[in-house]
Amino acid sequence: METKRVFAVDLGASGGKCFAGTFENGAFEMQELHRFTHEGISFHVSGGDGKITERTFWDDLHIYQNIIKGLNIFRREISEKLDSIGIDTWGSDGQFITRDGDFLGKIYCYRDHRLDRMIERLMEKISPARIYEITGIHFQPFNLSNQLLWFMLNRSYLLQPGCIFLPMPTIFYNYLGNIKKIDSTWASVTQLMDAKKGVWSSVVLEKLGIPADVMPDIVSPGTVLGRLLEPVAESVGLNRAKLTAVGSHDTASAFAAAPVENTDDALIISSGTWSIAGKLVPGPVTSAGARAVNISNEGGIGNTRLLINCMGIWIIQEMRRIWSARDGTKTEWGEITRLVESAPGFTAFINPDDSSFYNPPDMVQAIRLFCKKTGQQVPKNRSAFLRVVYESLAMKYRTVNDKITKISRKPTKTVNIVGGGSKNDVLNQFTADSTGLSVLAGPAEATAVGNIMVQASGLGIINGLDAASGLIRKAFKIREYKPRKHSVWAREYDRFMKIVSTSKS
Repeated sequence: METKRVFAVDLGASGGKCFAGTFENGAFEMQELHRFTHEGISFHVSGGDGKITERTFWDDLHIYQNIIKGLNIFRREISEKLDSIGIDTWGSDGQFITRDGDFLGKIYCYRDHRLDRMIERLMEKISPARIYEITGIHFQPFNLSNQLLWFMLNRSYLLQPGCIFLPMPTIFYNYLGNIKKIDSTWASVTQLMDAKKGVWSSVVLEKLGIPADVMPDIVSPGTVLGRLLEPVAESVGLNRAKLTAVGSHDTASAFAAAPVENTDDALIISSGTWSIAGKLVPGPVTSAGARAVNISNEGGIGNTRLLINCMGIWIIQEMRRIWSARDGTKTEWGEITRLVESAPGFTAFINPDDSSFYNPPDMVQAIRLFCKKTGQQVPKNRSAFLRVVYESLAMKYRTVNDKITKISRKPTKTVNIVGGGSKNDVLNQFTADSTGLSVLAGPAEATAVGNIMVQASGLGIINGLDAASGLIRKAFKIREYKPRKHSVWAREYDRFMKIVSTSKS
C-alpha cells in the first residue's frame, strides 16, 4: 500500500493542535506536530449612549498563523507531499463575509455576554417544542441560532444579499482554500438544521428572520471540498493538498475515534473543557421525553449522537487560573491529582451545570457562594475545592447516563471516555465508582484521531470507519477502570441530586 499522509487541525476553545496521520502497510501512526494556546480576548467598548460594555472575540489570525506553522513543521519533519487537510473546532461561532471575501467584523466568542438573554428572545419567535421537534437540539446560550438572531436584531446589515455566514471551521478552510461550505456534524448542532432531512430548516430560519441564502452549503463528512490555494501551498513548501470535510464539530470527530465494540451498550464521554456524553443511535429522537431532559440529536458519521452536554474540566481550568493569578504559580495536573486524593470525600457537592459556573469572574468564589447558598460545608483549602468538583462531575455523569439510557432504551454496559480528560485517572475512577460501570479511557487525542480517520475514509485510504476501530486499538493504549466503591457512591447520590434540584442549569 502506498504511504498516505493527512494533516489534522484540532481547535478547542483554549488551544489548538496539529497532527500528522500516516497510513502505511496496513498500520496507522499519529504524530503531534504543533500545539498552541489561544483564548477569547475581552475588552471594553463604549456605545453611542456612553455605556461601557465588555466584548469577547476570537483572534482568528493568531489561530491561522499557528495552522501555517503546523504545516511548515509537517514539511520539515514528515514530507513535502501531503494528501489531505481536515479541520475541526468547537460547535459555535463564526462571521459573515462579502462575496469578495472580506470579513465583516471580528469573530465573537460564544462566552460574550451579548447572548445572555437571547434564548428568551428566540422563544418569542418559535416555541421550544417546535424548534426541538425540527432540530433535535436543546437550548444553550451559545447555540448558533441565538447568535444569528442577535445579528438579525442588532447587525441586520450583515444579512444582506451577497453576504454569507462562515462557521468557525469554515473560516480556516476559507483561509486555506477559499471554501464556503460546512459539514453536517457542525451544522447539526446549530439549532438551525432539520435533524431528519439534513438541510437548513426553512421553518426555523424564516421564524428568526434569517435569509436562507446567507447560510453555507451543507456537505457530508469525508467530502473533498477543494485544494490548498497555490500561494499558500508555495509558502509552506507543500503540494496543493486536498481539503477534506471531517466531523468538523470536534465532538463528532472524538466520538468517531472511540474504540467501542458495541455501540448499543456504550456510553461515550468526550471529556475536555466540556463533557459531552452520549450514545450512537441510527437516527434522531425528538420526542417530548427527550426534550424534557435536554437531550441533543447531533449529526454523527453515518449515525446520530444522542447527547447531553454538561460542564467538564472548565471549572478546574478556571480555578487553576485564579490560583495562578493570586500566587504566581501554576498548579500542575499531577499536583491536582495528589490534592484530590488527599482530601476527605463527600463534604459538599455542586451542580456543575449551574449557570453560576458558566463564566464567573472568580470560579473559586462561585463555588464558595454555591455551597453557602445550598447550606453545605464550604471548602477550606484547594484540595477540598478540587475534591468537591471532581466528585460532582462524576455524579453528573451518572445522572446523564441514566437519562440517555431511559431515552435510548438501551442499557449501558461500559463507559468510553475519550479526549484530554481520559488521562485523568482520578476522574476516571470516580466515574466507574459513581456509575458502577467499567470505564475504558482513551485515546486522549480522540478528536484528532477521528479527524484523521474521517479523512482516510473519505479518501478511500481505509474501508470506512468500521476499519478504524482496530487501527485505533493497535495504535493507542486503552486503560480500564473497574468500580471499587460503588455502594459508597450510591449512598451519596441522593444527596447530590437534592443539591442539583435546588440549583439552576
